[in-house]
Amino acid sequence: MSHRTRRWRAAGVTVTAAGLITLGLAAPHASAAAEPRVDLRVLVVDDGAGPVAAITAQLKSEGVPYTTVGLDDSGRPTITSAFLSDTVGGRPRARFQGVVLPNEAPFGAGSAEQTALESYERTYGIPQLDAYTWAHPEVGLDYTDAGGYAGPLDGRPANVTPAGRTGPFGYLRGAFSFEDNSPSVDESYGYAAQPRTGFTSYVDTPVPGGAGTGSLLGEYAHDGRRELVVTFAYNQYQQQFRVLARGMVEWLTQGVHLGQARNYFAVHVDDVFAPDARWDTERNCTPGDIDCAGGGDTGTPIRMTPADAQYLASWQRAHGFTLDMVFNAGAGEEWKSENGGKDPLTDQLLKDRAEYRWVNHTYTHLFLGCVQDVTTVPWSCVKNADGSTKWVSRSDISAQIADNYDWALLHGLSVDPGELVTGEHSGLRTLPQQPQDNPELGPALALNGVKWTASDNSRESVQRTVGSGTLTVPRYPMNVYYNVATEAEMADEYNWIYTSRTDGGSGVCENSPTSTCLPRPLDTATGFTGHIVPTEAHADLGHVLSNDPRPHFAHQSNLAEGRVLYPVLDRVLADYQALFADNTPVVNLRQSAIGAELQNRAKWQTALDAGKVTAYRIGDTVTVTAPSGTKIPVTAPEGTRQQQVLGTAPFGTAYAGERSAWASPGLLQSALTLKLP
Repeated sequence: MSHRTRRWRAAGVTVTAAGLITLGLAAPHASAAAEPRVDLRVLVVDDGAGPVAAITAQLKSEGVPYTTVGLDDSGRPTITSAFLSDTVGGRPRARFQGVVLPNEAPFGAGSAEQTALESYERTYGIPQLDAYTWAHPEVGLDYTDAGGYAGPLDGRPANVTPAGRTGPFGYLRGAFSFEDNSPSVDESYGYAAQPRTGFTSYVDTPVPGGAGTGSLLGEYAHDGRRELVVTFAYNQYQQQFRVLARGMVEWLTQGVHLGQARNYFAVHVDDVFAPDARWDTERNCTPGDIDCAGGGDTGTPIRMTPADAQYLASWQRAHGFTLDMVFNAGAGEEWKSENGGKDPLTDQLLKDRAEYRWVNHTYTHLFLGCVQDVTTVPWSCVKNADGSTKWVSRSDISAQIADNYDWALLHGLSVDPGELVTGEHSGLRTLPQQPQDNPELGPALALNGVKWTASDNSRESVQRTVGSGTLTVPRYPMNVYYNVATEAEMADEYNWIYTSRTDGGSGVCENSPTSTCLPRPLDTATGFTGHIVPTEAHADLGHVLSNDPRPHFAHQSNLAEGRVLYPVLDRVLADYQALFADNTPVVNLRQSAIGAELQNRAKWQTALDAGKVTAYRIGDTVTVTAPSGTKIPVTAPEGTRQQQVLGTAPFGTAYAGERSAWASPGLLQSALTLKLP
């Protein structure tokens, strides 16, 4: 974010474009020495509509503390000066650093509550975010009949203005578009209007059928107050909100707040060294796997070639993006023994071993849950004579982990022993057949030092403990299937899953709570490029823009033959780079770092929910206390330093024009103390 000297001024307050607030005047009746304390917490006044819910979701995702007052709650507190501010140790205290409202005056213009809120904002220089309102002079905009526009925004271009790029939206390149996912449904509505005196537009859109642009988001400075005025409707899942959400929070908190956000993207490639079974386009199942009743010809398995491996290494270098190779060495050894004792693919991957991150996927991809009875479709768990479930043994699980790790060390692969992905996420509960974890899994993980084991996010989206101390790392399954290697195969299986029975599909989409059926089957010659790639890339990019560190996973089969994974990855990365400035790169973490991020977030949320976090700013000093062992997420301007017992040290790492980190008090300190620039 730029550090230009342009300043916004309000009564008693100076705010730089870098996002730092300086309280120029103490609160009424306070001495000059008693500079106000501003607690690092946001007040959210909620009307139950999508825009406020979206902002609340962003605050929670980042870890920003907030207090919600529901307008429809008959037992809600009354907004008074006593609710908003008080004194602590004789020092005036503003209890909220920012205010989110559903519109500019939800309590009614001139009402006691609205008056108390506006007086509070003037006194302490507190910003107000109007989540969604219409264009009218009371928010600093002309009516739309004066050179503006009111109507659907689907597919319309928008642009961050120079003021937005030097202010809170400096992490964006400038141009983006509103989503248009359905030509038959209006997904977005808004007002593009001309600014009046005191209004600075941050996001504009061309006025249809007219000349010039109209504002969709901007700052209105008036009467000693500052409002961020949003004149388009949105929800937390729409891309236009996700692109702007970071800047809305930074404006609201003036660049100093608890919590942090990154744009994460990691992709695991499972079954490396192993072959994968191939989808049968005639029988609509996968021979050789467990979903084909009656078995049958297994067909030609899918396995990368040395040329595929060379292409992979070249693609990574060209894109500056590292894939995680999730490998089954034993399956590779079996392939080698069945093919004359030679394996050029493994030779090539080992030659380029330093190009990748390697993750243990067990030696032969053995199912590690219950012993499976695969004589029927679907499979079931084998039972002991007493009717109890027969489990894969602890020793077999341990051997699968240890043998793969030992092979990696023998062949010079850099592997973290704390990371594991079991075959099919097996060993963990698998509904409906296996409603509990294999009780032998946890002890085997502990025996082998596994700290992080992958789970399927579509089954379990929340990190949890397995055994005595291993934590799961939920992964997003990509809609690029393990049993396909060509565009036609991919489109054929996609049709089977996402079309109705009357259209020749499986019909599973007809009663699914998580998906809908395609209106008609995809053309297998064009459906992959025309529908599957943009749809999957859009979903993946949505995860990236949601401050969500969970990795995605595909399979080595998708890097073979038609190499169907690359078009999806290319689209995600290209769309991302078109949106974000160079100071906001994709963060590409390995599994252990992702696990630690999720763990830190859970501990932080627990501390917030228990009311055990205290955080405030007095002038240029921020002080935060939290329970021992809880890392503290903080975002602050460039130039911020952390106070140590002796002197200060630079705080955090640079991202999106700011500094942020999971921080802890310094040695011999009980509180985290930051000095703002």
